[in-house]
Amino acid sequence: MEWLGRARINFTHSPSPVALQEKDGSKTDLLKICEKVTPPCQMNPLLLNGHLQTMWTATKQHGPPVYYRRKVFDADSKAFEGTFAVDFVTEPFEETDDTLPPRTVYFKDQDFDTLASDDDRPQLVVLHGLSGGSHEIYLRHAIAPLIDSGNWEICVVNSRGCAKSKFTSGTLYNARATWDFRQTVKWLRQKFPNRPLFGLGFSLGANMLTNYCGEEGTNCLLTAAIVCSNPFNLEVSNKALKRTFIGREVYQRVMGESMKQLINGHKEDIQKYTKLDLERLQKVTYLWEFDREVQCISWGYPTESAYYRDASSCDAVLAIRVPFLALHATDDPIAVEEAIPYEEFRKNPYTVLCTTSLGGHLCWFEPGGGRWHAKPVTNFFNHMAFNVNHDSLPPKTNAAPATNGSAEYHFDPVKHRMEIRASDS
Repeated sequence: MEWLGRARINFTHSPSPVALQEKDGSKTDLLKICEKVTPPCQMNPLLLNGHLQTMWTATKQHGPPVYYRRKVFDADSKAFEGTFAVDFVTEPFEETDDTLPPRTVYFKDQDFDTLASDDDRPQLVVLHGLSGGSHEIYLRHAIAPLIDSGNWEICVVNSRGCAKSKFTSGTLYNARATWDFRQTVKWLRQKFPNRPLFGLGFSLGANMLTNYCGEEGTNCLLTAAIVCSNPFNLEVSNKALKRTFIGREVYQRVMGESMKQLINGHKEDIQKYTKLDLERLQKVTYLWEFDREVQCISWGYPTESAYYRDASSCDAVLAIRVPFLALHATDDPIAVEEAIPYEEFRKNPYTVLCTTSLGGHLCWFEPGGGRWHAKPVTNFFNHMAFNVNHDSLPPKTNAAPATNGSAEYHFDPVKHRMEIRASDS
């Protein structure tokens, strides 16, 4: 059947998925909801593997038009000083701004100052991929149905320097840069206290969102989250890409070049705020070389492998305490299957992994040009927002630590380490 484009769908989950209650009083659980909202996965039969699916993105389809108004926020922490841009979905407009991506203009101060509301409309906060932004086609495909429904408020947190935003400090971004997303979520909770908040992340943004949910743990302000094509274990993904010619000379090269272009577009700011060697950076070819020259120097990592291990979100899956769905194509040539933390998903009742046997990296092209991932994304968020009784969500708790005699073993998934403590008893 795969030769005809019909992908296999599998769900990896805890033996006891977190129990939920529908607004009509019926009992359900996270797995049942995920199975219910996931339609058959019919891919374009001409794009018969992950490479063809992924490379088809180079054809640059137009995608659904989405209009944004941008607000630049000052970081609220001195540790992450600088600014970042958040794009809020809005009604179509005629204005243009050549300094921003298409269909994006800045908020007028008076309009932004009146945004606060006590409405209870669901609010989605989105994180894009490696060097992208709110304008990315895969992102617009995913949020367009929610916009068209008229029932959602949506914003996209752009990574610093992306989507024609500026670097205003030496704090750039990396694969575990959760601070701007965290500040945005807190700001939304303050300005819109009655809105249920949801998170959506793609690729590198999926890794960030997974880390965020794990870092927040029982204190997470999100009602639910979805990640698409998360690389999870960055060290494994990096080694897998370097192992093959196409992985190294196509994907690593393209991603390295896109990141180099991002930095080159901000040369004056980079020279002003950082210690990066722009001359050395011009010699970079592959993504791992970029990470060595930029991420290691910017953040103090001794090697790019140390950075990959620290920024990986595979362990963070264990600490998530909100309903969490991960969508992943097992033929993804970038976020490779061997990096998927299957066992971690089986351990956490708050998480479900949905894998498709076809789809590539952030692609899932259907016959006719549609993108399959938009369907489960839309269905899951609508179900969680409008069908599930949020008051019925179980208390967020962590399991008791393992013990051995007078010792307690505390594994911290976010820090990737075990801590052994003397028992209080």
